[in-house]
Amino acid sequence: MRFGNFGVLSVGVMAMTAASAQTGAPPATTTVQQDFDTAAALDAKGDKPAALAAWQKLEARTKPGSRSRGVALIRKSAALFKLDRSDDAVTAARAGLALLPASDATLAEDRWRANYNLGTIAENALDYAGASDSYASAETAADTPDLKVASMLALANTKTFTDPAAADAALARADALLKPLKTDGKLKALVARRHAILLLNRGAYEPARAYAVEAVKQLGGLTSQTDLTDVSARSDAAIASLLAGKADDARRYMAMTGAGRLTKGEFDPAVQMDVPPCGGEADLRPADMAVVEFTIGDDGVVSRVSPIYAAGGGAVALEFARAVRDWSWTPEQVKALPAFFRYNVRIEMRCSTAFERPSITKFLDADMATWLESKGLALPTEERGADAVAVVRQRAALAAAEAKSGATSLAALPPLYQLVNNAVVGREESNVLARRALAIAEAQGAPPTARLPLDISVRQTDSADNWKNEVYARGLTPLLSVPAYANDPKARSAILLLIAERTYSRSRRAVLLQQVADDKGLAVNDPLRVGALIRLASLQQQAGETATARATFERSGLAANQCAILDAPPHFLSAGGVFPNEAMAWGFEGWTKTQFDVDANGRVLNQRAVLSYPPFVFTKAGVQTVAGARWSKTFRPDGGVGCGGLSQQVRFKMPG
Repeated sequence: MRFGNFGVLSVGVMAMTAASAQTGAPPATTTVQQDFDTAAALDAKGDKPAALAAWQKLEARTKPGSRSRGVALIRKSAALFKLDRSDDAVTAARAGLALLPASDATLAEDRWRANYNLGTIAENALDYAGASDSYASAETAADTPDLKVASMLALANTKTFTDPAAADAALARADALLKPLKTDGKLKALVARRHAILLLNRGAYEPARAYAVEAVKQLGGLTSQTDLTDVSARSDAAIASLLAGKADDARRYMAMTGAGRLTKGEFDPAVQMDVPPCGGEADLRPADMAVVEFTIGDDGVVSRVSPIYAAGGGAVALEFARAVRDWSWTPEQVKALPAFFRYNVRIEMRCSTAFERPSITKFLDADMATWLESKGLALPTEERGADAVAVVRQRAALAAAEAKSGATSLAALPPLYQLVNNAVVGREESNVLARRALAIAEAQGAPPTARLPLDISVRQTDSADNWKNEVYARGLTPLLSVPAYANDPKARSAILLLIAERTYSRSRRAVLLQQVADDKGLAVNDPLRVGALIRLASLQQQAGETATARATFERSGLAANQCAILDAPPHFLSAGGVFPNEAMAWGFEGWTKTQFDVDANGRVLNQRAVLSYPPFVFTKAGVQTVAGARWSKTFRPDGGVGCGGLSQQVRFKMPG
């Protein structure tokens, strides 16, 4: 913070000190400036608890409602975030920003700091829409080129997966700002990388490759000297080269990342490494694919998760990234893996078709649409992945409805509902909109299953930590006590299913799912019951209860030919495939996790890779390996698929 700000803050506290002397309270033994310097030093030292205590002490010495209190709150917010107290950090930052006079130019850095930190909190929670809003505010607040560029690049990163056109505009502003300035290679590389990743996700592979190669060049080229920035830049170049049809270049850049070329140990799959099921709330499809980057901590826990590239759109990328947050490695695996190779790891992912899950909230959306139609209103459906375009139309529709019928009118509900579910709308704004929409739905007598998705949205967006399973489940649990939901079979079943999805304890999850499966208020073929039975069968199969899983799955009414629930799945007989020549030449090692069906004659069908490390290197070879495999024959009266959704890991190791 600039020293001048605290000249004003000190004056504000002098009056408080004088007042305390009159009332008999002990006078302060330090000046406010000294307290600020102490807190800042503790921050710089990395003593998080002590720094927080120091900022709290400083906050208590400022006048409520003053600009000085605002500055202290913003600094306290940063300390709270470092201690993983995201909700408290957001509250303090918002309160601090509200106290900073917009006309006071000396507070620009603090205003920037608060907004940038809010963006970081949202980005870490994979709320890229909310992060984009905060980074845009940070850009506006910044009063120096370095702060502005930092905001623009962060904005471009998050907008890449929510609004690519806005990301392009942010990068254009950064380019224009930096053009007349003398900048170092690292900054040029960072800007080039942001261009490359945006272009990759827009399908412009050759321009993306050119930017990615430029980033590598600005970092010193393909030398043996490598840091984490080099690894990511070279991996960008490898992915872009491969997608642009330049396989040789791709292998060369990949080889120089170190991925697949460990000097000791092996990069093993995590002990907990599930891919998300196809279907579900994100409507994932078998053709969807993403490359996700993450770091493995000393304790085997994943952090710093971010999408890099996705075929299927930004929402797909973020959904795969959410799945990675639940992965974990054992301490023994971590010890065997050199620390350098645990940072900025990248893996190629696809969804699983083994127990494809119907979406819970989409059934509730249908009930809302049906109810609105009974009132003469429509809930338009939007094209998948077009949220950045749709949001403009939805905001205009809301403004028109408010102008014509009022902010609390039923006519305002359809656009409000759409905005709540739009991926471009950030968490905090979505929470406000959901509360408005819920109030209208309740006032207009919406049936329980129509208003429930709004109640769920309110609770989903109420906390910056709702991406954590335990926080999410805790937020939804009180809905089971709301009479309107508790007395409605579909509403209570939907709540139970959503809680079960985010409950770590398998035994607890099984209890919740069984409640839905046995609910006498649901029709035999009700989609919610089917959804519960599919999830329960998957859980039972994981526990080794094959016969129980098969019986549960058969209750769903779906074709029970999943490999996982057969008493006697086909036996592996022989494998096909070869070690890829390119990987052999470069000395790569890696693995894929494949998924496929087996017909009644033991031949493989519908083979696909669901996980590949390193990305793209062994994907094709892994698929070819299982495609050429043969399994024992499995009798099926109709001669159809004998076993569906079988999974097999294929490891590629260099000889010797």
